[in-house]
Amino acid sequence: MKNLNTKLEQYAKQCDEVFLSDQLKVLLDEANENVEQIEPKDLYIVAKDIILLDVREPEEFASGYINAHTVLTIPRGKLEFMAIEKIAKQFGQDAQIVTYCLKGPRGALAALQLKKMGFTDVKNLQGGIIGWLNKGNTIHSYLGEISLA
Repeated sequence: MKNLNTKLEQYAKQCDEVFLSDQLKVLLDEANENVEQIEPKDLYIVAKDIILLDVREPEEFASGYINAHTVLTIPRGKLEFMAIEKIAKQFGQDAQIVTYCLKGPRGALAALQLKKMGFTDVKNLQGGIIGWLNKGNTIHSYLGEISLA
């Protein structure tokens, strides 16, 4: 009987993981359908006064970031609480914002949430910082400029 309970618990856990994976896919699909994805090559064509919003965790940001005139860092988990203070009050809700993360999904989810909060000009960097580096671009850190080449 104990073995059966263990197997049932394991099966329930697997079902929960599948459900969460399916739900995450739904959220990501919604974000990708409702948020314009900008390719790395087009990032600086958009506008000189864009706000690059890094939604990675602080230790990820410290490893390197994409340089721009205005770079903000708000971890994805704190976005809803900090967006008004750090973005809207300083730049307005019509500011041109490009979100990014490591590979793209957190950036897309963040951009969707900003749109839901009333920000009107939000895009996501397709492929995140990895996509940026893979196109031959550099990032900046306390060590200086970094590239994959």
